[in-house]
Amino acid sequence: MNDPRGVPVSGGSANSLQIYEQALRALNVYRGDPVAIIDQALAADPDFAMGHVLRAQVQVTMWERSVLPGVQAGVARLHALHGGMNDRERRHARSLGLWAGGDWEGHRAELDRLLAEYPRDLLALQVGHLADFFHSDRDNLRGRVARAMPAWTREDPGYGFLLAMQAFGLEECGAYGEAEETGRRALELEADDCWAQHAVAHVMEMQARQAEGIGFMEGRKAHWAQEDNGFAFYNWWHTALYNLDQGRPQRALEIYDQGVRPQPSEIRLMMLDAAALLWRMHLRRLDTGKRWEELADCFQKGDENGYYAFNDMHAMTAFVAAGRTEAAAGLLKAVEASAAERGTNGHMTREAGLTIVRAIEAFGREKYAQAVDLLMPVRYRANVFGGSHAQRDIVHRTLLESALRAGDKALARSLANERAALKPHCPFSRELRARAMQ
Repeated sequence: MNDPRGVPVSGGSANSLQIYEQALRALNVYRGDPVAIIDQALAADPDFAMGHVLRAQVQVTMWERSVLPGVQAGVARLHALHGGMNDRERRHARSLGLWAGGDWEGHRAELDRLLAEYPRDLLALQVGHLADFFHSDRDNLRGRVARAMPAWTREDPGYGFLLAMQAFGLEECGAYGEAEETGRRALELEADDCWAQHAVAHVMEMQARQAEGIGFMEGRKAHWAQEDNGFAFYNWWHTALYNLDQGRPQRALEIYDQGVRPQPSEIRLMMLDAAALLWRMHLRRLDTGKRWEELADCFQKGDENGYYAFNDMHAMTAFVAAGRTEAAAGLLKAVEASAAERGTNGHMTREAGLTIVRAIEAFGREKYAQAVDLLMPVRYRANVFGGSHAQRDIVHRTLLESALRAGDKALARSLANERAALKPHCPFSRELRARAMQ
């Protein structure tokens, strides 16, 4: 049996495959719950290998410790089905086992090899693309999709989603014109493709087209801000950033309350953007009310400290801004322990994560010169621990603000000049430069 893209599927019934496609579609457009959907197929067909694969790979895309037991259970079930799986399914199982064991690079590499054999595996493409994002591997964000594209045609189901992924990879590689064109082509094929929407939003962020960006986001929100859209918070985040840098902090807070964080979710992906927006406001000494308190409470729950360096950076901003000294110290201790560990996160933490967490903690203690000394050597290699250019901008903003508060006028002017050269038309860039020149 083959799926609609001609990729082989072992075992399972026609009904199970139909439900699989529904779950995959939910993942593609980030609407609904793919796990709940695929569980319907697994309840009727517990030996449906690709159902277990999809379930576990969707959990992987959350990239937090809380999903680890579920992924491990999925790996165990797939191992039990090993003899009844085909080559593609066994490769998926190997990739999942590597992720569960902390070898996130191995997980990505296995998906690369899988896609060389099965370039029309849409699940592997999307999960691999997201994994590249979590590693900030801009070259593979572009390259993974580029390698598969010749095996697809415009008429294939899911082709628009490939264009959306390609658009984001192009944007992260600095090919802004091509990225925007590709993202808009994706939206022509799939109007509700919120990943394509976000790719174009990134282009506008990097080119400081904030006013235009607000119109683009608000004008199409019926296509990406639906109630069941699990990615809406991130596109609202982009919209809030545009407003903040245009000098509309109150509108940014309205978007925070209505779209970025309408309820106190403990999903790390949602918490990161909330922290990233509030931290930009914290650096500008803007009043955000009690919002940091609620967010810090959520960051203190669970067992996520030290699991993923990019998440740790955002958790530290919450603890610092909320004045949670003990929580900050506990997080720092966990991150220091992670830096001594093997595995992909250990490498991320040693290379940049620990230094950046220490710098934010120092900023919170008003040790601004120390924060500058910590951030200067790592500001250009922060990509090693994940995220996009737009997300990692808080590293550069924190460095510049630290230099200003430390009274290092020469460095502040230098950094402000650099920022203004990249975004000369951005009101916030001009404001920073004016402060640095005083």
